Amino acid sequence: MPLGRTMRAQIGALVIATSIIQAANGFFGTFISLRVAIEDFTAPGLVLSSYFGGFTLGALLCGKIIERIGHIRAYAAFAGLVAAATPVMPLLAGSLAGVILRALVGFGCAGIFVTTESWLNAKAPPSERGRIFSIYMVGTFLALGLGQLLIARADIKATGPFSAVVSLFAVALVMVAMARAEPPRVSATAALPYGMLIRAAPIAVLGGALSGLVGGTFYALVPAWMQDQGTATETIALFMLMAVLGGFAFQIPVGRLSDLFDRRIVLALLGLGLAATALVMVLSPRSLPTLLPEAVFLGGFMSTLYPVCVAHAHDRMPADRVVAVSGQLILASGIGSALGPLIGESLMTHFEIDGVLYLIGAAALLLATVAGLGGLMTQAPRHLPAPFRILTPQAGPIAHDPLDASQESVAVQ
Repeated sequence: MPLGRTMRAQIGALVIATSIIQAANGFFGTFISLRVAIEDFTAPGLVLSSYFGGFTLGALLCGKIIERIGHIRAYAAFAGLVAAATPVMPLLAGSLAGVILRALVGFGCAGIFVTTESWLNAKAPPSERGRIFSIYMVGTFLALGLGQLLIARADIKATGPFSAVVSLFAVALVMVAMARAEPPRVSATAALPYGMLIRAAPIAVLGGALSGLVGGTFYALVPAWMQDQGTATETIALFMLMAVLGGFAFQIPVGRLSDLFDRRIVLALLGLGLAATALVMVLSPRSLPTLLPEAVFLGGFMSTLYPVCVAHAHDRMPADRVVAVSGQLILASGIGSALGPLIGESLMTHFEIDGVLYLIGAAALLLATVAGLGGLMTQAPRHLPAPFRILTPQAGPIAHDPLDASQESVAVQ
């Protein structure tokens, strides 16, 4: 059934609002990495990783909040939490305050993304859902890229960027609050014991954790290191933009390959590609003409690990557990994302930025080895036909329209 004009307006407003938040979030993540590098924090790595800890906790808990107060009020509450915590950060310059406030921002952002994706999943007709999520993800990647460009104009030492982030979240909040939207129906999700997913799809769980570790380390530490080396803010912004655009460019080709071949073999190839790129970055000269193409490939391989892991996990699990599977993979990714900056910061004290690249390469090589051996030793599960969707560890859909449950199939990347 095609979307009506009112429904298109509601979904359009939600996508635009969340894209604005993604632009703010992309900008804020890189900005905080640069800001922490110039602050006198005793535990800068903990401050950077606390966002991912809060994000993981939010992804696990916010479903109950949405069920209790509804999507629109939940969206307002989560956006308000971020808007309240952000301007306090420059006022309380200390490691403990930084950890708490960044964790609150992560919790709020997770709530916004879970609310958005579950709202879209519940309201979009099955025949339109794939197209709507594709538009949503295109907006997400473009907004993240725009957020990196904003870094070039930011004064890292000033408080203005904090106010800009609050303003963007406020704009998104106003757009959603004023939308003439009927709340979607929220259904309870089937429980899934943690051991069941690990036994059924150990490679997916390992891959989710390692993809989080790699991504968290890269986005938290690389911009700060570049700033310490005296790299211009414009160059840092361009480098990070190339990594985001690389992730955008790789999504659909890798998704199609994972539909055609054993996903574990695809994961192994992605891991090898990521490890090789990290090695090339260690050995190659640190000049802009070489760094930018390397950033494209690094971002491309890095950003496609998680969607393929999600698809492999859903191949192994019943369709009625799709939400619970997504939640547990978010947890694995979040744990990896929180640990990555802490481990990477320790390695950087001995190996400089090469320590981060060693960590990324080692994690990718471990995944490639485990996934490759798994693909060679056991038969691949049968892939079920489903519309293509790009997934990120931002959030798993938590709301399903009960009337559409019979038409839901496993999410395939």
